[in-house]
Amino acid sequence: MLRAARRRRRLSMTSLIDVIFLLLLFFMLSSTFSRYAEVELVAAGNAGSAANTPPLFVQLGPDILTVNGVVQGLEALSLPDGEQRLLVALKPNVTAQRLTDLLVALRRFDGLSVTVLTSG
Repeated sequence: MLRAARRRRRLSMTSLIDVIFLLLLFFMLSSTFSRYAEVELVAAGNAGSAANTPPLFVQLGPDILTVNGVVQGLEALSLPDGEQRLLVALKPNVTAQRLTDLLVALRRFDGLSVTVLTSG
């Protein structure tokens, strides 16, 4: 009887490691690491000098924005000049993205003290 026993060669891990390294390098160099926009949130506190003026009341809905009862758009948002207190009330079904869009739009106004009102 002839034994057909073959000796198995050990697999070389070098080529596998090289391929994994090249794939890792490719994905690292082809990926874009972008920094997302940040919205600064501050806890409600003392309004300071804006306390002498009556606050502006903003109602934010899923598809509507009113400032003191006047319907406005996020792109064409207009507020009085100077330091202002701004109270933002959220209507039902307002998404976090919609609120973030409003906060980003309010960045262009200096001297705003924004307070987001919550129900409950």
